Amino acid sequence: MQRIHLLPSKPKPPERLRLGLERLGTTFIKFGQALSIRRDMLSDEYVVALQSLQDRVSPFPARDAIQEIETGLGRPTAELFAEFDEAPLAAASVAQVHTARLHDGREVIVKVRRAGLKSQIDRDMRALYWLARVVIMLVPRLRHYQPLRIVNEIGGNLAREIDFRREAQNIKRFVVAFAEWPTLMIPDVIDGFVCETVIVQERSPGLRIDDPAVRPDGPRLARNFVEAYLHQIFVLGAFHGDPHPGNLFLTKDGRICFHDFGLIGFLDRATRRELAAFTSAFIRQDADWLLDAAIDLGVLGGEMDRGEFRRGLAEILADYVGLPLKDWSLAEAFLRVTRLGQAQNVFVPLNLLILMRAMFLAENAVRVLDPDFQLLDTLQTKGSEALKAAMENADWRGTLERLNFDALTAAHDLPPMVRVFARQLLQEGGGPGLSLNVRELKGVNEHIDRGSNRLALSLVTLGLYIAGSLLMQHSIGPRIFGDFPLLAAFAYAIALWFTFRIARGIARSGRL
Repeated sequence: MQRIHLLPSKPKPPERLRLGLERLGTTFIKFGQALSIRRDMLSDEYVVALQSLQDRVSPFPARDAIQEIETGLGRPTAELFAEFDEAPLAAASVAQVHTARLHDGREVIVKVRRAGLKSQIDRDMRALYWLARVVIMLVPRLRHYQPLRIVNEIGGNLAREIDFRREAQNIKRFVVAFAEWPTLMIPDVIDGFVCETVIVQERSPGLRIDDPAVRPDGPRLARNFVEAYLHQIFVLGAFHGDPHPGNLFLTKDGRICFHDFGLIGFLDRATRRELAAFTSAFIRQDADWLLDAAIDLGVLGGEMDRGEFRRGLAEILADYVGLPLKDWSLAEAFLRVTRLGQAQNVFVPLNLLILMRAMFLAENAVRVLDPDFQLLDTLQTKGSEALKAAMENADWRGTLERLNFDALTAAHDLPPMVRVFARQLLQEGGGPGLSLNVRELKGVNEHIDRGSNRLALSLVTLGLYIAGSLLMQHSIGPRIFGDFPLLAAFAYAIALWFTFRIARGIARSGRL
């Protein structure tokens, strides 16, 4: 009987990208994870592959962790802790976690950053930056996605993520905001036990929300979780950006506990108001309102045919009409609207990308807790309550003071402005004049000069190539590398340098 040998299937491009990033190490793993929030430009297959990137690294030696702790906090571990477990509780590419007990008896976790990580990330991000520049030069159409801006954005976020002092500030903010909430717990930071490379928090053991033992209490927890997120988004203006099951625990007293505040999103009051309008328009299936809300949020823009976009939004809304309410997804609708803006080269703000990621993960967490949870009903009732609370908590006194200040400033500046306007109105000759300021013509002289310089440099470069070829043909001058004319090599070298300068100038301007 003939045996049939099945060859292993070749991984698809998203999977090959994930494997390649994992092999390259910490910076590239974090780069891929950060890139996964760009749902506005990546397909779902790439998003899923990048979100599954794992920090498969071995823990570093306990003596290295102890050295980082003592260097960062400035005291021996024996003075800091009554007990310190040298066996790590968990390890990742950025840091590892140890358990410990303070001298006052409190159980804590100690998060320690890997030694040399900051310099490694700086070095790798510089390489990624130059790689992005090369890619732009080789494939100009990728300029549409603004890769340099994305690399800079991700690099800045990564630098903030590995600074544990910033994470401690985020934790403190949430501890204060939810101090009176009986349904939520935020493990506090231990004062005096925080530096750039080390953070010590209260230990809060519990069950992950996807543990089967949590399922009987799922409906109550789902309701509490959604209410907490609505408060974060509409009232606090800051929200946990990574609510996957590994960061959500159920404590022994039935509270939801949030972990890992490295990724936090922030929303100003105007964005929160516009987001509330978007949510209400989606719930009420109003395409005109949804279009206005999307424009105000900045996910749609530029010159547009409102009728065409209204039809696109109506089509998105129509897809939800036949679905059960429990299957409606605000996160998915928001993503589809942002993808409509790709044709206008709209670059979605980072805070909205983090919000989109948090919305997808939060909706998934809700469905894990209670698959039949009516999310829209809760959004309609609790969302409006949260927005009303945010408006009531607004600093109206500060707003009135600002209006008063602006009014006084305008009254002070008005007389000289009127005099200047009257002087300009009466031009030479005594008649009224009209001054036009056309934005598109600003900088025309600068563009003409730059173009002329490039043209002249291109002609000089062409002449050098021709001169080098003639010198090569007639073998004029001394030789190098065997029988290669030195003068021809010199001409070619200068021509290549000028070619590089011209190409770099075009790449920086973004225009051929």
